Amino acid sequence: MRRLLSAFAFALALTPTAHANGLLEPPLSFAPGTGTPRVAVTLDACMGGIDHRILDVLVRERIPATLFVTARWMKNNAETTAVLAAHPDLFEIEDHGRNHVPAVTGSEKPYGITPAGTLAAVDDEVLGGAEAIIAGFGRQPTWFRGATALYTPDAMEEIAKLGYRVAGFSLNADFGASATAKVAQSRIEGAKDGDVIIAHINQPSRAAGEGIARGLLTLKQKGYTFLRLDQLP
Repeated sequence: MRRLLSAFAFALALTPTAHANGLLEPPLSFAPGTGTPRVAVTLDACMGGIDHRILDVLVRERIPATLFVTARWMKNNAETTAVLAAHPDLFEIEDHGRNHVPAVTGSEKPYGITPAGTLAAVDDEVLGGAEAIIAGFGRQPTWFRGATALYTPDAMEEIAKLGYRVAGFSLNADFGASATAKVAQSRIEGAKDGDVIIAHINQPSRAAGEGIARGLLTLKQKGYTFLRLDQLP
């Protein structure tokens, strides 16, 4: 366990947060620069649809972002998948799993969601998501973010063995799309140089999306530079 934490601390420059239930929440950020502030926007598409309040701002304002999509979401959102594929200069597509199953072994249910349970099921979740991205976007993903962004240590080690980096974050903008528009906007507007932001782009009926869109516009107006994860220094 100690060796595992040390390895991920070296890779991410921060030690994963250990929750009371034994699950790990790996952070991710990057070194601040000397010029204009830079942030990386990562948006999860777990299931459901597409929030055009966010997507339309990204396309119109030319704001790059990394989207973590599930195979399940891609199957039900073919039209949006085509839009994303048409903008490879803006969108980096990464692996959020086959069916949005937490990469957790054992019986612990993070946020009440049934986990993979075994390493074999973790493998299926990771590789199933990757297969869909390869088929839909013609690229091999290199990052994986599991459902709930919580992991057991053995699952994190397994994901690394499969050749993927675990994508944490340093700023949670919408708390699983449960935040109000005001809170989501305020949190994004408070982003610091080097932050990796997490939010959701698959909940068009929730208030958080409006705040995310407004917050991103504010950062652009302030002169922030937006990076994808494949562009991190």
